[in-house]
Amino acid sequence: MLQTATPLYDDLIPGGSHWSFIMRRGHVLRLIDETGGANVGMLMYNPENPLERYNMPDTLKNQHTFLLTKGHVLLSDMGRVFASIIRDDLGWHDTVSGTCNADLVERRWGKKTYQEAHNHYHRNGLTSFLNELAKYGLGKKDLTANLNWFSKVKTDDEGNMAFDEGHSHAGATVDLRFEMDTIVVLNTCPHPMNPASEYPSHPVRYQLFTAAPVTDADPCKMSSPEATRAFANNALYHQFQ
Repeated sequence: MLQTATPLYDDLIPGGSHWSFIMRRGHVLRLIDETGGANVGMLMYNPENPLERYNMPDTLKNQHTFLLTKGHVLLSDMGRVFASIIRDDLGWHDTVSGTCNADLVERRWGKKTYQEAHNHYHRNGLTSFLNELAKYGLGKKDLTANLNWFSKVKTDDEGNMAFDEGHSHAGATVDLRFEMDTIVVLNTCPHPMNPASEYPSHPVRYQLFTAAPVTDADPCKMSSPEATRAFANNALYHQFQ
């Protein structure tokens, strides 16, 4: 599903950091857990109309799932597909647990300021998202439920949630094929349920590729009637651009 074997771009996001960029339709974003134990918080917006954004409830209920993996699509709140998951080495990614904030990070791992630790200070997911959103004129009112790539949270029969330590291994990879232009906002801050005794700081490599054309028999497009309708919404949207 990649038209180019060599990345068009390759970069590393340090652990406990943040970054953002615009993914163009027809390209693949590859995320690689460099050392194992990574967590990548992600938000998505339409750069032409940022009121269109990732919708976690629709993504899960339309695909009758609690987890995200290969074959699933990531839906906007306007019924279109931001991205399709075309490769997944882990079989489970979380999108229900939110992100960490400054109080949680200080309570669990202590406070470490920039003046004390320079670039190794303890960042949190919420502030990291807000710092990146400001680059696009967006802010707190634009926050939505986020994705947590490489993290797994299970529930029991009573509905209790539990973080799966050791879920992601070094080299674990997920490929996202973008079906429309998308603002992608990332942070590599700890998952809010991570019980580690030391502040988890795991780098993530990201690479960009050209995607192969999407066929009528594409597994993500055909994965459910809802996904097929969402792809049809994308086609209508692009017809007038």
